[in-house]
Amino acid sequence: MKIIGIRDEKNRYFQGIWEGENVRVLDFLTGRVIGEKTLDRVRWDVPVRPTKIVAVGLNYRLHAEELKMPLPEEPVLFLKPSTALLPHLETILWPSQSERVDYEAELAVVIGKEAKNVSVSEARKYILGFTAFNDVTARDLQKKDGQWTRAKGFDTFAPLGPVIDTEWWPEDTTRIRLKKNGLVCQDDTFGTMIFSVEQLVSFVSSVMTLLPGDVIATGTPAGIGPMAEGDEVSVEIEGLHPLVNIMGKKPSKTTEEDPESHG
Repeated sequence: MKIIGIRDEKNRYFQGIWEGENVRVLDFLTGRVIGEKTLDRVRWDVPVRPTKIVAVGLNYRLHAEELKMPLPEEPVLFLKPSTALLPHLETILWPSQSERVDYEAELAVVIGKEAKNVSVSEARKYILGFTAFNDVTARDLQKKDGQWTRAKGFDTFAPLGPVIDTEWWPEDTTRIRLKKNGLVCQDDTFGTMIFSVEQLVSFVSSVMTLLPGDVIATGTPAGIGPMAEGDEVSVEIEGLHPLVNIMGKKPSKTTEEDPESHG
């Protein structure tokens, strides 16, 4: 089953089941089928509305090496707010506080039922499916702050989707790539992940209760880098629908305010 998010003519959010050239529209609260659309008349939205986005840092060996950081003994977790979500084909907004905004291609796990203290062997039972994710990061602010909330929490900094595939599963040889303006910038396989999908679901559920629709972003491969305004970035995972977004305009420099003007 392929689950997508859509907006109707009144800007109302719905989920849908994508089947060929048609989309069965679902009521978001009840899951009941309430209509049907052709795919060419769909306005994309995020395929799920999570209560939280749990992201994982340093989960690919070469990425840890490029940052000159030791391999973690346990998953490194941080949170991105749901207000950072951005649909497929929409524009990433460049925050005025930042001079450098980076892409980070990731595989996203979508939780299917409430999970707390789940074992690794049972983790698959709690997964609804998978989709693509871009952990957009204001790299200069990440270095400046020493922790990651501001750098990764801006509105539009969590592109997600466009399709949750409930039948696909990542293999060690499955490739994840990020293309910027058609050129490959990140390219790796899931076999180089430090912690597997099952290990991540188990570990996160030992820390916090995962609710249906919650997202775990499983970390990014080596090759992270900056975007310029107008760049098209595509997260491409073999077997899943690519996630494409555009980098927005960099804000103009403004004259700094006189500190005394604030009293």
